[in-house]
Amino acid sequence: MKTTFLVAAFAALAAASPVSQTGSFLKKIRQTAPAITDADILNYALTLEHLEDTFYREGLSNFTQDQFATAGFDSTFYANLKQVSSDETTHVAFLTAALTKAGATPVAACSYSFGVTDAKSFIATASILEGVGVSAYLGAAADIMSAAYLTAAGSILTVESRHSSYIRASLGESPFPSPFDVPLTLDEVYTLAAPFITSCPSSNPTLPVKAFPMLTSPATNGNITAGSEITLLTPGSVITAADGKSQIYAAFITVTGPVFTPATAIDGGFTLTVPTAPNGTAPISGQTYVVLTGCNTTVTDDTVAAGPAVFEVGPL
Repeated sequence: MKTTFLVAAFAALAAASPVSQTGSFLKKIRQTAPAITDADILNYALTLEHLEDTFYREGLSNFTQDQFATAGFDSTFYANLKQVSSDETTHVAFLTAALTKAGATPVAACSYSFGVTDAKSFIATASILEGVGVSAYLGAAADIMSAAYLTAAGSILTVESRHSSYIRASLGESPFPSPFDVPLTLDEVYTLAAPFITSCPSSNPTLPVKAFPMLTSPATNGNITAGSEITLLTPGSVITAADGKSQIYAAFITVTGPVFTPATAIDGGFTLTVPTAPNGTAPISGQTYVVLTGCNTTVTDDTVAAGPAVFEVGPL
């Protein structure tokens, strides 16, 4: 049964971000909008690649090799980080050329605020962005109609995965914490990207995406494993069931399907217990994504109330 939600206030989006739509109007747009095209998906990918490209170029400009060394990252890592940055620049050029050749208008880079203050926080943010990039390409793959574009997207996905593994290892995390990666929808990925975007050129094509209300995992959760009691915050939003009493669930997204656990409302968010995935399904480990929903059978863009939140689930 479909559960609707009353949302007191949506998480703020950048005033000039690629999409600015809310409420029932947004639902109407999504019901009447044409099917997502390959050009839409490529521009969605280009939006993410612009973000990553700018992130690395700014980071390498703002922090010196000595600052990375002080943070514990040696000269070999610094050289490889520059290669990662170069890869992202190449991805931007490739997707821009592909869209232009197809007769579509490629999106230009936006303005961003990444909130990193030192080399250590830069690498921690890089790890999250690379993981989201992997999940973005994986989730979009099923919607790509052109075999050539699908192959090209797959070739970028594998490189993003290597970036993610390398940076995770540099942080002392498992480079491959799960036998499966996690696919995310366009809207789920955009929700994670939107807080970094402060404005975009008005000439950019409008993308068929929206951001859900924000869901965050505070630092006070500490190290998270299966069985951990954690808090997820909903800054700027109040999430309740439409009838005021139905259960809200936290859905942990995996490639074999979501794993649900009851969420208990508290002031400013929810508390919940991190579940263990059923035998024979993808484990909940590594970079993990959770949404709030009133449905405990499936997760779609129509049932997500907030999120995803992203956090690391480590081994027991």
